[in-house]
Amino acid sequence: MNRSLLHRVAIGAALLFAVAALAQRPSPPDLAALGLTGGRFAPLTWEQLNPEQRALIESVLAGPRANLGGPFNVLLRSPTTGDKLQDFGASMRFLESMPAKLRELAIIVTARHWKSEYEWQVHARAAAQTGLDAATIAAIRDGRRPENLGRDEAAVYEFSTELLHTHEVSDATFAAARDVLGERALVDLIALMGYYQTIAMMLNVDRHPLPAGATAELEAARH
Repeated sequence: MNRSLLHRVAIGAALLFAVAALAQRPSPPDLAALGLTGGRFAPLTWEQLNPEQRALIESVLAGPRANLGGPFNVLLRSPTTGDKLQDFGASMRFLESMPAKLRELAIIVTARHWKSEYEWQVHARAAAQTGLDAATIAAIRDGRRPENLGRDEAAVYEFSTELLHTHEVSDATFAAARDVLGERALVDLIALMGYYQTIAMMLNVDRHPLPAGATAELEAARH
C-alpha cells in the first residue's frame, strides 16, 4: 500500500471517528421540559448559559430533585449563590431529623405567611402526600389555626407561626417545641423556615408563574 493510499485511509478513519463521536455526544438538555420557567426573569435556554450556569444545572439534576422547577431560573442569574443555596435546600427538604409531614407543615406555614402562591401550591400538595390532614392544610390556607392537631404538629405550627409573626418565640413555645422535637430538629426547623422564606422572596419578586392548570389559592382565600 503506497503512502498516498495510507494517507487517504487515515483521513477516512479520522472522519469516521469524528462522526461517531458527534453521534454519541448527548444533546443539550431541554430546560423548559425539565420545568425551568420564570416571570420577570425570562427563562433561559441551555445555549444562553455560561459554564458556571451549566455547572449549576448539572449539579441540580444530579441531586435528589432531578428537575428545575421553582426558583432555579432566578438562581441561575447568580450561579455561585445558586449552587450553595440549592445544596443547602436539598439538605433541608430531605433532612432526617423530623418526619416529612412536619417539614411540609412548616413549609406551608412559611409559604402562607409570605403569600407565595407557587411555593404554597407545590408544598400544599406535598403536605397532603405526606399525610397532613386536608382540614389542616385548608385552615392554614385561610389564615386560621387548624383544629385537632397532633402534639408534634401543634408544636411545629405554634413555633413556626409565632416566630414568623413576632420574630421571636416565648419560653413556653420554645420549651414545647424542644420537648417534642429535640434540639437538633428544632434548629433544623429554624433553618428550614429560613430557607423557604428566601425561596418565597425570590418567587414573589419574580412573579413566578403557577404550575400548569393551577389557579391562585391564597388570593381566593383572602376573599
